[in-house]
Amino acid sequence: MKIKAFTLLFVFQFIIITTFAQKSAGLGSLLNKNAEFIFPQTTEKISAALNVKAVISDNEADGERYAEWITKSGLGIYTTIENKQTVNEIWFGIPDDKFVVVSGLPYHLTLNKTTVQEALAKFSKYKVKKTKPDLYGPLEGGTKLEVKIGDRYVTLFFKKENILESVYILLSFIDPAAG
Repeated sequence: MKIKAFTLLFVFQFIIITTFAQKSAGLGSLLNKNAEFIFPQTTEKISAALNVKAVISDNEADGERYAEWITKSGLGIYTTIENKQTVNEIWFGIPDDKFVVVSGLPYHLTLNKTTVQEALAKFSKYKVKKTKPDLYGPLEGGTKLEVKIGDRYVTLFFKKENILESVYILLSFIDPAAG
């Protein structure tokens, strides 16, 4: 009887460890030595680096083309596509139906692990704007950090538990009043 209980306990621990294990984003060649995403990119280069084919879609409402990659780690990578398949903005998140911890993101961030306090410390040499966004769902009651790093505008969204939910990196500021 003790052997069955021990075996059951071992199997249960193994399931928990593998379910919540931290996975790497696998962005290697898409990041520079400072862990910044390299712009411009193409959808082909991103697909080759991730070893995942892009899902391309057209949005008739706004006339934009979008690309999406869901990696083996569970990371979702999304972008708008400009002419000639050029990528000049990108955002990272985990699809709603999954909970995984994914490291290896730009700026050495980890989805579902990096806290607001860790991000504030990481970007302390830049002017960081901290707000409470008017968002619903998992981000309701969360925190939004915005920081300009060189020619990049980086926005981090945190769940109400202060855990990083998504990362946006843009080469131009999107004025919310313009749209």
